[in-house]
Amino acid sequence: MTDPVHVPGGRRVVGSLDAPDADAAVVACPPHPQQGGSRSDPRLRAVGDALGPDLACLRIDYGPWDEGRGERIDAENALAWAADRYDAVGLFGYSFGAAVALRAAASLADGPVAPRACSVLAPPAGLTGQRDAAEAVDAVPCPLQVVYGDRDEAVAWGPVVERARDRGAVVESVAAGHGFAGHAGTVADLIAPFFRLHLVPER
Repeated sequence: MTDPVHVPGGRRVVGSLDAPDADAAVVACPPHPQQGGSRSDPRLRAVGDALGPDLACLRIDYGPWDEGRGERIDAENALAWAADRYDAVGLFGYSFGAAVALRAAASLADGPVAPRACSVLAPPAGLTGQRDAAEAVDAVPCPLQVVYGDRDEAVAWGPVVERARDRGAVVESVAAGHGFAGHAGTVADLIAPFFRLHLVPER
């Protein structure tokens, strides 16, 4: 089951909420909107499917293009929306969305809507041509997972992976390129257990 969501915050941010009746949720940030990235991205959909039914997944579309600044705010507002409705919230992003997620998690460190866990897939070192996404790794306040394709030549994932390893984050590699063609299920099977570990209480 998927419900439509309009995220408040002054920008036109819409989302699709998978498994809305769960007790915890993950906000999912799509790849670059100017390159066709949207909440319908197959990697986001695969992760959302793998998270259910015990974790909801809010896959968002960003508001108007703002060179990464507004997109980070969109992720923060989506986290705030989810935090008002769920017991625990995590943050996920793919490609450009991975950089957005890292920056959002770092900016919300120790705040009331800080994510309980953050996972990023194919993260570029920068958000808009800078190395700010790699630098944000050190400031992410929660458990962090980085998944990358070892054949990915589309983004400079190396600085993020190196910093993640230095801080003791969970780092996973997949024998794939940037699009993870044929590996969406593999990726989802790595990411979903990470979020369950940190968002779903032991019974």
